[in-house]
Amino acid sequence: MNISQAVALRIKQLLKEKNMSQYKLEHKACLSHETVKSIMKGKAKGVNLKTVIAIADGFEMTIRDFLDSDLFLYQNLEI
Repeated sequence: MNISQAVALRIKQLLKEKNMSQYKLEHKACLSHETVKSIMKGKAKGVNLKTVIAIADGFEMTIRDFLDSDLFLYQNLEI
């Protein structure tokens, strides 16, 4: 899987875990609906670090905690 797909899966996991809507995440992360929708639908060509930091902030967690998932292990990603 590519990094954008891993980010989308991680977002799905955290939304469920935190019982949060995508809309609430967008609001708390100060990201547009189109940006998050693009990531979630797999249409984003890539996700930059600034966006990942904003997403982590939206979940009220550090970037380290956001990336602390087997989804982001080197062997699980197409680099």
